[in-house]
Amino acid sequence: MAALGTTAYRRSASGAMVSLAVVLAVVAACPSFGAAAASCASHTFSGTSGGVRLYPSCTDLPRLGAALHYNYSAATNSVAVAFRAPTQDGEDGWVAWGINPSGRAAMVGTNAVVAFRHANGTLAAYPTVLDSYAPSMAPAAPEDLAFPVTGVEAEHDADGKEMVVYATVELPAGKGSKFTHVWQIGSKVVNGVPAAHPTTGDNVLSTAKIDFSD
Repeated sequence: MAALGTTAYRRSASGAMVSLAVVLAVVAACPSFGAAAASCASHTFSGTSGGVRLYPSCTDLPRLGAALHYNYSAATNSVAVAFRAPTQDGEDGWVAWGINPSGRAAMVGTNAVVAFRHANGTLAAYPTVLDSYAPSMAPAAPEDLAFPVTGVEAEHDADGKEMVVYATVELPAGKGSKFTHVWQIGSKVVNGVPAAHPTTGDNVLSTAKIDFSD
């Protein structure tokens, strides 16, 4: 995932030209190659409240082209996160990330933060509870969450291809720093509500274990 370096080798000019041609052909045939080479560690944030947001840890998630950046505090048992994901249908899509406090690798029971763009161009970002396989995706009241979630904000990149949602999560007490997290992207927002995401492929495999202290 790190940027590729260059190393000098003794070889014939024709051999070097053939190798270069092969590399260029592979890159041209695989547009995702360049994106994969730019790891999450190379990303910087400006944030929506002024100043630069810093996240010492990050992970490139194995599904949906997403990444999670985080700053864990053992003293307060909390983690500040920035979840980045491509919006499936440009500005019409939505993204979400959350923790399932039950530890199960499942959507149901997850407390999540969701972000999308309203029809008028403003961004929406709030916590929600995924209480079924057809959740309302409505904003959750603080008392409905399994743990406090604050500082929820969102930003969209200039070309409308990636959404970032920020939040600070007070991790469930007594459960340490290891959790099951779930993430998702959808292609449509209808009447101000994120529509259902696909139920095949990576959209149903987008869950993993994470240790925020790493």
